[in-house]
Order: sequence, then structure tokens, then C-alpha cells
Amino acid sequence: MKNIYKNGQIVEGVITGIQPYGAFVSIDENTTGLIHISEISDDFVRDIRQYVAQGEQIIAKIIDVSDGPNQLRLSLKALNYSSRKIREDKEHKRSLVPESVLGFKSLDVKMPQWVAKKERPMVNVNLKHALLENDVMSYQDEVTRIHEMIHNKTGKGNDFLGWLDWADRYDKDEFDRIKVCAKRIREQADVLLVCGIGGSYLGARAAIEMIQGPYAQDDLEIIYIGNTFSSTSIVRILNYIKDKEVACNVISKSGTTTETALAFRLIREFMENKYGVDEASKRIYATTDAKNGLLKPLADQKGYETFVIPDDIGGRFSVITPVGLLPIAAAGIDIDAMMRGVKDATFELNNASLEANPAYVYAVVRRMMEAQGKDVEMFVSYESHLVFLAEWWKQLFGESEGKEGKGLLPASVNFSTDLHSMGQFVQDGKKVLFETVVLVDNPIEDAEVPFVDGDIDQLNYLSGKSLNWINQKAFEGTLEAHEVTGNVPNVILNIEKADAYNFGYLVYFFFKSLAMSVYMLDVNPFDQPGVEVYKKNMFKLLGKK
Repeated sequence: MKNIYKNGQIVEGVITGIQPYGAFVSIDENTTGLIHISEISDDFVRDIRQYVAQGEQIIAKIIDVSDGPNQLRLSLKALNYSSRKIREDKEHKRSLVPESVLGFKSLDVKMPQWVAKKERPMVNVNLKHALLENDVMSYQDEVTRIHEMIHNKTGKGNDFLGWLDWADRYDKDEFDRIKVCAKRIREQADVLLVCGIGGSYLGARAAIEMIQGPYAQDDLEIIYIGNTFSSTSIVRILNYIKDKEVACNVISKSGTTTETALAFRLIREFMENKYGVDEASKRIYATTDAKNGLLKPLADQKGYETFVIPDDIGGRFSVITPVGLLPIAAAGIDIDAMMRGVKDATFELNNASLEANPAYVYAVVRRMMEAQGKDVEMFVSYESHLVFLAEWWKQLFGESEGKEGKGLLPASVNFSTDLHSMGQFVQDGKKVLFETVVLVDNPIEDAEVPFVDGDIDQLNYLSGKSLNWINQKAFEGTLEAHEVTGNVPNVILNIEKADAYNFGYLVYFFFKSLAMSVYMLDVNPFDQPGVEVYKKNMFKLLGKK
């Protein structure tokens, strides 16, 4: 059934359910809506029940109509609802409408898809094993102050907060063009070279490996180049692709990043020799600045199709822009679903309340760990295809907060593999670290252990058990060892599955956590002055004028 409602429309409804993050509303027999806690009032809302009650009739404004049928997002504060007073005795001061006359089926049946599973946040932060010495909620005033600073864009580096509302304002025509180009790349190439360094490739690689999983069977092979000066690596890649059909996505805002520019010069020569200048230009795609830098005029001269790196989004946040979207789409991944995840996170994490915003809880816990003497945060995963998610996360946090002698050192391990190397230090070494464990509840693949006659390897006690169940028990055993015996705090982040939607949601979760966490240090989260030091020294040694 087509949705008959539109953005900006004023509607009447009945509150049918209340959760810490929002209130559910029945508009008519076929239409339901959600009022997120951030849309209740302009004032700080600690408890939604102080503003609305189940069964109450309300008037609200539609602020978003979802892609699915009859699903609305509503706002009370858009109608100056915040002026109403908090009621102390709501049940006796309202006329409640009995459920029998609401005119719809049970809440579970009628709830729209985008809130049906929200009893637990999309990223669940479990602090039961964090060994915290103080109360997270004691930071609420500071979090509220910084939340307002972030959204009012009054903090340090505020020119680079473009990611904050990117899901609502990205260029839809360019987005559609990305999907067209991705299809073309898949038709014209066996190999896509993604030529970039740092945020110009880590986000895309994190997404592709996390979502596709190891040894994915796909017709397009993606090779990452332009992220090293290693002569062996560069030469071997060029030798490997000489008999393959090749396309290249070169990614650089300035065009002057030496690792990327040097690799692209060699790639450009290779492709023009292989295909000729005209055909090579149809196989090279440049993601760069809209007007400035060295890559843009080269792309215009050669006729490459170009995509824009936004001025207000830094490289380590750029995975949700064309920087990440083109390689991700070329890999055959649903970037519409990914951006839905970003959009939902944008909506749900726009909330100062520590009771309702898990991203801010994680941010506060990072600072609490530092106060408890922990200088290292170790990202832990139990899936091999999350290794580059950890690499992306390390850049995001390391480059953002490692300034002025401040910040946690981000490190990473992949268990159970690294339990046989780094596990000894984590268990018995100097108590300088805490672990942030990212768990995927539902694996991409699973299988059962077979029963074998004779049981020579003595593994029949596991027969009939799934590999994922065994992996879960490895986690549980490690958690107990590290927390109870080793006295190592563990923060656990759960996501439902490793798909495009959850990736989009998770990266925005980390963006929001980072902004809060780093502003709590009173440093600029969005610059990287220390990175320039090695470049100046290198250029001097190379003889660059």
C-alpha cells in the first residue's frame, strides 16, 4: 500500500508504546510512527515518560517517510511541544484511551520494520566486564554540553563536521552515477586497482572484507595500491595484472600524496601502453577535489570520470562519500543499504542522553579507562574478515586524538589467532590496556563438526557443534581469563551481522563516539598536524624543492 503521508504534514495519533529511545504512535489502522527521544523536546529529555504516556492522544509533525509502506518518523519539538510542563502524576492527569479501541493489532505486529528490532540498539555496548570504577551517568552534564557543541558546530575543527548530517544531504545524482560506474567497472575489468592511502582506501577495504567475508567468490578482484613505497609490492602488482582486464579508481584530494601519486603515474603508463590513451581514460576513475589540487586538472585533461571528495569531510571519515562508495559498489555491495544504515544511525544517535545513546556511552568509557590508568585500547575481533575494520578504526581514533601528548594508543588483535602470540601479554603483561571486543551475532557462514569413527584426533566431543558456537565459547573463555584472572577490562560491542546496513550504522557509531571522546580531551578531532612532519623530512631527503 502506498504511503499517503508526506514530510511536513501535521498528524494526530495515539502513543502505543514507550522505550528509552522513543515513543511509538498509531496514526491510523495501517500507519505507525516513531518519535525519537531527540524529537520530543528542545529541552534535555532524560525520561520520555515525563512528556508522554501510553494511550495519550498527541499531535505531531512528520519529518521523514520511510521507504517502506506506512512508516513515519515524527517530531513533537517541531510543534514547540517542549513548552509543555513535565507532569509528576501522568496517569491521573490524562484520559487514557483503552487498547481495545485503538483500532489496530498488537504492537509487535504493527510496528514498522525500522523499529521492530530496537529493543536492543543496533550497536549494543555491554559494560558488564568493563571493571569501571565510577558511574558512566556522572558524565551526563559534560556529554550534553559537548553534544550541543558538536551539533551547533562550535568546537575545534568544526569545518570538518560534514559527516554529521551527510546521510541527509549527499548528492543523490552523484550517488546514482556511482552505481552506474560500478556496473561498468564490473563489465570492463577483471581487476580494479584502488589507488589511495589512509582514509582513501582503508574504509572501502574494511567494508568490502567485512561484508563479503574471506575468499569471496566474485568476478571482480580488488587490489589496493598506492599505500606504500615498497618497490617489491608495486612491481609485483604491475606484473600480476599485465594479462588481465584492468580498471583503476585513483583517490586523492590534493593529488600530491606521494605514495598514491607515484603509484598512479606507473599505473597510468601501464594502462595507456596496454589500452591506448583513449581506452585507458574510460577505465580510470578519479575521486578528488571538485576544483583544486593536481589530480583534478589531470582528470579533466585525460577525460576521466570524476567524483568529488567533500571539503567538509576528512579522509578518515570519507568511507560514506564517493571515496568509499565507488569501490564498495564495484565490489557488488548494496550501497543503498549501507547508506540506510548511516541514515538510521544519524537519526538514532542524535541524542545527548547516555541512557539512550550507546555511541556516547562508549565515548565516555574510553575516557574513564584512561582515568583508570589505561593507555592502550585494543580492538579485538573473532572474525578474520574484520581485520581491516580494525585497521580503519586505528586510523580513525589514532589520527584524531593522538595530539598534545594526549590520547589512547589504538591497537588491534584478531582472536583466537593472536591468542597464540599477543594473548600472553594481554593476560600477564603490564596492565596498560583495555579491550574493545566487536562481536558479530550471526556469522556469514557456519558448519557442524562431523563425527569420526575411532576419534583419533579426540574431537568427537565437539561433533554436532557448530564452528560459530565453538568460536563463541573461545570468546567466553578468553573473556573470563582476561577479565577475572588477568584484571583486563573488556568493553563488548555487539552487532547483528556483517552486512552493508550494519557496516554503515557501525561506522557512523564510531564517528559519533570519536567526536564526543576526543572533544572530552579538549583537542581538535579533525586535523592531523603530526602526519606532516615525516613528509617534510622525506621531501628534503628526496631533493624536492
